[in-house]
Amino acid sequence: MKKLVLLGSVLAASVLCAQDEVAKLALDNGLAAIPSDAAKLEEMVKAATPDYDKYATTPERVELGKYLYFEPRISKSGIISCNTCHNLALGGTDGVPASTGHLWTPNPHHLNAPTTLNSVFNSKQFWDGRAAHLADQAQGPIQADPEMAASPELVEQRVNSMPGYVEMFKKAYGDDVKITFDLVASTIGVFERTLVTPSKFDKFLEGDDNALNADEKAGLKLFVEKGCTACHNGVVLGGTMQAFNVAKQYKFMDTGDFKGDENGMVKTPPLRNVELTAPYFHNGAIWDLDEAVKEMGSVQLGIEISDAEAASIVTFLKSLTGDLPAITYPAKFPASTKDTPKPALDYK
Repeated sequence: MKKLVLLGSVLAASVLCAQDEVAKLALDNGLAAIPSDAAKLEEMVKAATPDYDKYATTPERVELGKYLYFEPRISKSGIISCNTCHNLALGGTDGVPASTGHLWTPNPHHLNAPTTLNSVFNSKQFWDGRAAHLADQAQGPIQADPEMAASPELVEQRVNSMPGYVEMFKKAYGDDVKITFDLVASTIGVFERTLVTPSKFDKFLEGDDNALNADEKAGLKLFVEKGCTACHNGVVLGGTMQAFNVAKQYKFMDTGDFKGDENGMVKTPPLRNVELTAPYFHNGAIWDLDEAVKEMGSVQLGIEISDAEAASIVTFLKSLTGDLPAITYPAKFPASTKDTPKPALDYK
């Protein structure tokens, strides 16, 4: 009986050691946890936000930013909001290969909408990395003709014409606030900073060896050993600019005309909540996560990933599905007035 107890203790110790080694392997290869400590998390957010000192996070600004994120009237038609293409109930995406905007216009480059969840931790925004931070990014879709198609002047007129929004801006920024297009976009960015989704993966990296089960740990180990962390690293497992088509041509490269930035670099998609954000790749051409993993092995790493290996890696990837902060959809937007510019649907 004593031998059995001793053997059990040895096995338990070896399992614990193995678990510790997997977490260490992940950390040594550049993966990082979303901190469970609120103060540490806010410091991480601040470090990732170039305009934080100018526009610090406050409850009033977050609430206003939330309203503006869901507000369709900042679009030319009055029917498209940020949430249309970045639906928070769909993993911060729209669930279609290429987003559809003003006048039912599909994205002209056949680009798939990236998630807004955890986007504060991306080093660059947009697939070509042309925006440095969230406030900068928010300005683009509002103005783009195939998206929300609203001029800065129209946005300012709409928001300033509604006393309810004027009052909310005063509460957020002071009585002397001037409501500009830049401030609208910056406030949306303040809200988006809060869309952080910690998962059991973070608990595992922080030392809870039982947060992931054996299959998830095996998938994580394989993910690292195959070389996926070369691009998918950091706190969001992506979000940096990397070369694409490194070892082989992506099989759907001709879907759309996007070829990356001027140097052929493409923003690596973050992998948090990836099971919620199909379809995959910049042009949304692959719907199955297992297939996406195998295609990445071929295109980026020059290796063949078997069906069993892909399934194991996907098991790990699903552990990255996190908890979105509780967000209540605005029960009532501020009322329009006679001075509010009317929706322009441009009916043909």
